[in-house]
Parts: sequence; C-alpha cells; structure tokens
Amino acid sequence: MKPVLKLYRGYANEQELIVMGHVFKPTTKEDYDFQKRKFQNARSVIRMFRIKTQRNADVYLELNGAKIHTKTLDDGYFKFCIPLTKEFGYGWMDYFVTINHNGEALRTKGSFIRPYDGNLGFISDIDDTFLISHTRNMFRKLYILLFRGVNDRKIFDNVVAHYQALSSSGRNNKGEQNAFFYVSSSEWNLYRFIVQFTELHQLPRAVLLLKDIKTSLMDFFITGRGDHNHKFEKIKHILEFYPNLRYTLLGDDSQDDPHLYEQICKIFPVNVQAVYIRQTGSHKKQKATDVMKNLESLNVAVCYFSDSAEAIEHSRRIGLIS
Repeated sequence: MKPVLKLYRGYANEQELIVMGHVFKPTTKEDYDFQKRKFQNARSVIRMFRIKTQRNADVYLELNGAKIHTKTLDDGYFKFCIPLTKEFGYGWMDYFVTINHNGEALRTKGSFIRPYDGNLGFISDIDDTFLISHTRNMFRKLYILLFRGVNDRKIFDNVVAHYQALSSSGRNNKGEQNAFFYVSSSEWNLYRFIVQFTELHQLPRAVLLLKDIKTSLMDFFITGRGDHNHKFEKIKHILEFYPNLRYTLLGDDSQDDPHLYEQICKIFPVNVQAVYIRQTGSHKKQKATDVMKNLESLNVAVCYFSDSAEAIEHSRRIGLIS
C-alpha cells in the first residue's frame, strides 16, 4: 500500500507562488466515485470524512529545475509559499510534487494560475450560491450530500451564464479568463467533488480555498458549519495577494456572507466594486437588506436577487459585463 498525495490548485503573483495539498496514509480503499448512487454514494462520502492524514511527511516541490523540500503539518496538509525570482507566464500552469515511499518516488501533477493582466477578480461562495445545498436545513443538507451523486446535484438557473460572462468580461482573447476564486466553509474533504461539479456545469475554472480537513465521522455531521472566520481570512488574503484587482463578491443569505462581505468592503474601500447576494428563502432577510444599503453608502454596487437572471441584468447595467 502506498500513501496518497492530493494536490490543489495554486496561485501566483509577480513575487510569490503558493501551492498546497495533503498526504494521506496508505489505504486499500478506492478513490471516491462521484457517479455512484444512493447508499454507495453515502458510503463513499462517509469514508471521505474518515480519511487518515500523514503528519510530518516529506514533500518535494519541483520548480525551475530545483527541488524544494518541506514536511506536512499535523493534519497532513502542506503549503509551499515560494518567492519567485524568474518571470513566469500567465494563465494556468503545471507544477509537480513528489513524496517518497520505500525508495519509490510518487510524483503528482497539479496546476496553478497567474492571472492575466487585467483588473477584475471574482470571489464566490459555493453552497447555496451556485450549488443548491439547503444549508438552512441541516438534515436535508446531509441527506443530499449522502444520497445524491455529482450528476444528481442541482445548480441554480442562469448562474452558469452569469459566471461565464464575468469570467470573460473585458477579455478580447478567448483563451484568457479573469481570476476566479471559490471560497467556502466546506472542508478539503469535498475538494474533488466541487471540482467535478464545476467542470460538469462549465463554471469558470477557479482556485478553491476550503476549510481544514476533517478526519472523523462526528466531523461529518457538522460539515460546512461553525465559525466562518476562515472565509473572512481567506478572502482578505486574496485581496492582499492581488491588491490591484477590482473585486466582485458573490454569496447568499443562508449564513453570514452579507456581514462578512461588509467587513471586507470596510477594510478594502477601493478594492470591491460589487456584491451579489442570493436570496435563499421565500423572503428577503432584513439583516441582509440593511447590509446592502450600508454597502451602497460605501459606493459598492449591490444586488440582492432570487434568480441569477436579475444578477445578469444588474451586471449589464453597471457595465460589469457587456
């Protein structure tokens, strides 16, 4: 049996490259199959949350002909923050990470983005922003996660058209897209599921920034819940890492997105140009409405919508998309 090396999408600016992943203990279990249905899917999902990580494992990043060595943290997570001395290209590029097992090098390919020259960045929540998850109802959310595979999960109407238009906004070259980030309170356990879902629905390819991995069955029952400070810190980090972009934040009113985005706008008063909040219930929430009014007083364009067709129309009206 061999340990398992998982790599996540990384990102770079002019000075620094950040790539990350996990090392898991050897297992005989096959990888999670997102095509499975009902109880097979439930078994696979539960197994994802019982995965065992490998602490202090040696990890090697291959970069510019050099091998850079680090070790995993206590939860099996590793992160390389590497200063860049050589000029890189733009767009998505490959990177390679190696771990050793009984004298054998296990090499895996990942990808990272260095955004093309431009001035637009997009940060979106996942659950109940584009993926229908029923976060407001914990039991329904867990049922769907357990018993519906990736092909059975639903996406909101018109959201793909909106995100694709945002991704290509201001771009003359079809091969160039704006920088997109998906930031969520879901854990790294669900990374591959989210990637496959976004690819299936042709959502923009994005860097994912998720919550610390869970390794026990009890953790599964509180997936995506708890402190949302993680999301605040991740969004703050993106704005600090790419300070010259003008950002649009997309979220929903099922949890803390409006308040969280308000905090970000107050700290970065010239970086955020628009905030979109999806209405998840039958009525608009007063707290979310109050936040949106306050954001308007900070010169941020706001849209509190129930269907993405409204969001598309608003984006056209403010010149965010054509």
